Parts: sequence; C-alpha cells; structure tokens
Amino acid sequence: MSNKFSGRNLELADYIIIFFISLLCLTCILPFLHVAAKSLSSHRAVIGQIVSFWPVEFTLDSYTRVLRSSLLMPQIGFTALITILQTVLSLLVTALCAFPLSRRYLPGRFPITMFIMFTMYFSAGLIPAYLLYNRLHLLDTMWVLILPGAFSAFNMLVMRTYFMNSIPDSLEESALMDGAGPYRIFFQIWLPLSKPVLATVALWVAVGRWNGFGDAMYFTRSRSLQPIQLLLYNMILNARPTEPLTGADTGFTTTPEALQAAVVMFATIPILLVYPFLQKYFVKGIMLGAIKQ
Repeated sequence: MSNKFSGRNLELADYIIIFFISLLCLTCILPFLHVAAKSLSSHRAVIGQIVSFWPVEFTLDSYTRVLRSSLLMPQIGFTALITILQTVLSLLVTALCAFPLSRRYLPGRFPITMFIMFTMYFSAGLIPAYLLYNRLHLLDTMWVLILPGAFSAFNMLVMRTYFMNSIPDSLEESALMDGAGPYRIFFQIWLPLSKPVLATVALWVAVGRWNGFGDAMYFTRSRSLQPIQLLLYNMILNARPTEPLTGADTGFTTTPEALQAAVVMFATIPILLVYPFLQKYFVKGIMLGAIKQ
C-alpha cells in the first residue's frame, strides 16, 4: 500500500474518506473517554454534569468501591473463567471439524459442509433451545453459558478455508510418508502453522462471550452465574447500583452514575488488553483465510 500511494498527492476523495473515518473513530473513542472521566471524577462534578472527556476533581473512590464489593469482583472472575473455557473449547472443536472437511479426499465432505452451513441461516429459536437445555439438565449451570457457543459454523468455514488455501498439501503427504498418523499431523503440523486463524477465531469467541449476557438472562437464575455484563445491565436498568456495593463503603464521595462508569471500565478494559497481543495474527488470519492463493 505504501508503494502504491507513495509519490502522489492526496485527492479530494482521499480527504473526504479520511474525514469520515476520523468521525467514525471519534464516535468510538469519545464515549469511552467520557465514561472513563466519569469514573475518575468526584461526586460534585458528576452530579453537576460538568465532566466531559477529562476527570474533574480526580478521585479513585468508585474503583475502590468496586474492588471492595463482594459481588462485582467475583462476577468479573467468573466471566473471565467462562470466557477462557469457551474460547479453548471452541478452538478445539472448530479445528477438529474444519481439518477433515478441508481434506479433498474425505468422502461426503460437501454435503456435510452444506449441512453445517444450514445452521447459519436457520435455527429453531429460543423456546426449543430452552426445552433442549432443560432436557440436558444444563439450565442454571455454568455449562449453559459455555457449550452452546462452543461451535460456530461461520468460524468453522473461516478455519476450513485457511486450512485449504494457506497450508500446502505436500506437508501432509510428507508426514504420511514418514509414518505420521492423522492426530500427529493435526496437532504437530497443522495447528502450529495455523496461529493466525486460531488467533482470529479466539478473538471473535472471547469478545462474544465476554460481552454476552442474553443467554445468562434466559437460562440462569442464580446470581453467582451472572456474567459481569448482565450485572452491569441490571445496574443500569435499575439505576440503583449502590445496593450490592454497600457495606463498609461509608465515607466515599462517589455517585451511582460514577459507580456505573467504573463497572463499565472494569468490564471493558480486560478484553481491550487482549487486542494488542493478537492483532498481528488477527489481521493475517483475516487476509489469508479469505483470499484463495
């Protein structure tokens, strides 16, 4: 891209595109900065609605209350646990499905792929899913938040395309000639060479699970099984987040609105920290998995 655009002046269309992309970036960045500023501002500043994008009368009282809470911190840990478990399980299940379907010598791989793709466009709905989970005794358990999302047809197709187009068949043929079996080929050759697409799928699954709360709302009743996003949703919906945070928190100069902002930051920052480590593989996985070579 640098060679393509080097040595020529930007045209009017380029400036228009840059302008609109900048506006789009601001719509994502400014709300985040506003919430962060609220979480770090004092009671008087938040009540007076004078906080914009920079903390006013800087204080860490809201974060202190969240850290001392007997409810929020365990739910953050629980959300991290189910996110890690679903991500690992999803990578394993998706890769085990995508690998054989990427082999051209597999009998019936096309109808099997079409059958899996059918689930991308048609589903039974919420009520049949609830009845199924009830028959499987998954309701109000941790596993109802993990197992249903462990496999995605779209992620499988992305991984299958990567296996077919980015890893030469000669590697498998050489391994077979050396006496390697299918499991050894999969775990010792294919997976190490598939870091870009694995990172891509892992990021999609982790972000989806971390930000999800609809399944917990429908399929769980225990408060201990509520992910942080559902807890945050209830706090904002009820507009009374001080109740689960009260206790030995007297003397703090914070407000419910500032507490909500602090919880938003606790729910947002962990998943944002994952992006820098996976960005390189993420971009490569998107490109290599989508372009036939």
